[in-house]
Amino acid sequence: MTEIAGTQATAPDRTTTGKEHFEVLDGLRGTAALIVVIFHIQGITVMWDGAKVVLHHAPLAVDFFFALSGFVIGYAYDDRWGRMGTGRFLALRLVRLHPLVILGALLGLASYLLDPFAGRAQAVPLSSVLGAFALCLFALPSWSLPNRWTDTHPLNGPIWTLFQEYVGNLAYALVLRRLRTRWLAVLAVLSGAVLAVGAAMAGTLDQGSYWETFWMAPVRLFFPFLTGLWLYRVRDRLPNIRLGWLPLSLAMLAAIAAPTMPVVGGVKLNGIYEAAVVILLFPAILVAGRHSEPGRGMLWLCKASGRISYPIYITHFPFLYVWMNFVAGGKASQAELLAIGTALVPFLLLVAWAAYAWWDLPIRARLGAWLRRDQTSGKV
Repeated sequence: MTEIAGTQATAPDRTTTGKEHFEVLDGLRGTAALIVVIFHIQGITVMWDGAKVVLHHAPLAVDFFFALSGFVIGYAYDDRWGRMGTGRFLALRLVRLHPLVILGALLGLASYLLDPFAGRAQAVPLSSVLGAFALCLFALPSWSLPNRWTDTHPLNGPIWTLFQEYVGNLAYALVLRRLRTRWLAVLAVLSGAVLAVGAAMAGTLDQGSYWETFWMAPVRLFFPFLTGLWLYRVRDRLPNIRLGWLPLSLAMLAAIAAPTMPVVGGVKLNGIYEAAVVILLFPAILVAGRHSEPGRGMLWLCKASGRISYPIYITHFPFLYVWMNFVAGGKASQAELLAIGTALVPFLLLVAWAAYAWWDLPIRARLGAWLRRDQTSGKV
């Protein structure tokens, strides 16, 4: 048993169709997810005081997720069309993504109704909360709720990206998979231009999650998603760069931890910088990550990081709403806030691992078995 466990820890994971995972890319997904979590904890701890926020550009991790998604979708499904129809593709994507969407919605509902520190800040008719919850179960936007800014998904803010992910998956199934590689490149360039203009006008790419800038959500989706898919299609023509998981993680962290850029002569340099990170750096990291090995002794960390990345991303924010109201109460000292905020990181990692092991994996296994039976019987 020990020998088998050791082999599993050092052997690359495989997809359900037998393809090897890109272990470094899995690890980088975990790096990006952890950056988002730390950004949210630290930002709430300092009440989003810009001068005190450390990871100023952490919202760009979302754009990296979209780029990675485009690449992985191409890798996993491009060669399966013909023996797989649109219905089966969408069913497979729902099995992969939606169990955690439902768990995230349940945690968000519990957080809103049971938060002991909210006071009257979340006093709202139960019907409004349950209506928002019903929409959140399907990853759909809803009306705003008190004490949740103007988020499009007020019970669990990060679910806005899952709604966009589904949009990207639909676009792939209905249109993008049929396009020639050159047309993917043309669309990527055009969407990149729109992304750059939007970032330069606003001075930031931290947009799309709330109603005032909802139009930027698909803009942030399509450039990285299209680019990721295009990079997969031309993978054999790209340079063979090998840097390993740790150097690529440090490159991502350095770009995200850069200070906020000023406005000079009316030009919002911060928006230009963030657009450059998404348009230039993230594709380069994706190319290097595709070719790279994890590094000495790093395979287990990449595997664990990849497995926990989606669960921690989708489960952490309901707990941080409670943290937000606790901090806003002003009853804790700075030392106490630092201690609790630091302790939240391992706590949220444990929650994510429990969600992965006891919710996501068992549900996906059962749904996957059901899909295989239906495929054998010809229903899907």
